[in-house]
Amino acid sequence: MKRKTSIVIAGVTGLALSLAGCGDSGGSTADDSSSGGDEGMIGVILPDTKSSVRWESADRPALEAAFEEAGVEYSIQNAEGSADTMTQIADSMLAEGVTVLAIVNLDSESGAAIQEKAASQGVATIDYDRLTLGGSAEYYVSFDNTKVGELQGQGLADCLGDTEANLIYVNGSPTDNNATLFSDGAHSVLDEIPTYKAVGEQAVPDWDPDQAVTIFEQLYTRADGDVQGVYAANDGLAGAVISILEKNKVNGEVPVTGQDATVEGLQNILAGDQCMTVYKSATQEAGALADAAIALVNGEEAETNGTTEDSEGGRDVPSILLDPVSITKDNVQDVIDDGGQKVEDVCAGEFADLCTEAGIS
Repeated sequence: MKRKTSIVIAGVTGLALSLAGCGDSGGSTADDSSSGGDEGMIGVILPDTKSSVRWESADRPALEAAFEEAGVEYSIQNAEGSADTMTQIADSMLAEGVTVLAIVNLDSESGAAIQEKAASQGVATIDYDRLTLGGSAEYYVSFDNTKVGELQGQGLADCLGDTEANLIYVNGSPTDNNATLFSDGAHSVLDEIPTYKAVGEQAVPDWDPDQAVTIFEQLYTRADGDVQGVYAANDGLAGAVISILEKNKVNGEVPVTGQDATVEGLQNILAGDQCMTVYKSATQEAGALADAAIALVNGEEAETNGTTEDSEGGRDVPSILLDPVSITKDNVQDVIDDGGQKVEDVCAGEFADLCTEAGIS
């Protein structure tokens, strides 16, 4: 698969899509599966459509392209935020004969149970994007999530400067281990700056932007509006934060972080309402998952570049960890050049002039 290289992801090889032993290629069907050869089948369960638009708009098409080019049989489904639905999908995939199962868990307990059942049937598992604590996955494919948080923290510090600032932290879902790593990374940067003070912090269940609106408004009110910066764990939460700042007529004056480089997030950056986001190339991550899954289908070991501690399982999980990229108004073009978003989406309507001003084409 052709990859653009304007954003470099270090330490990971390109897609090994010509591995021997793959079956004939086939097109996707309405039930999100593709029939290739008969050597093995890869199942992927995405978590939802609410925590981030990335799962369906970016990860799914990138995974489909990778698997189809490799000529492997696959099925990609979405649990729509329900752990019970994810379990049912996993059971169905196991019954259909998947030989490799990759999941983005909704919580570690249900994810570990899925992996235990898969292992009992001789099916290899991979943690995609989120580590399943206490799980048994052969590999973990993700970004360096502590570094994501460090980039967010440094981005907020860059936007604030050395001034005295009260900060509010709007963290991701408490059941998502990544959210903990993001927050830890951000705190590791921001807590070291003596002029910054945390005046509020709360996790948002299920990464739900609607709940984030209420949560942030309550935190903002408790701080009497004396807030100079906001750590928001992703672009969806950032949008919720910005709506309350706008309601209080201080949007654009209070820097807000983000993650995922969504269309909304990039537009908020161009408008000056969001100071930065973190780009995690879905094409790169899907490619790394495809490499690992195809290796397992072929009875081979995947190429890794580190391990990740599973504190509950007491083990180090072989990992493929990619490098995230900090995005500000100065390098929004990099996301577009990498295929992360389309210029016609980011620069639609009222944002056309802002794109022109930022040199985006």
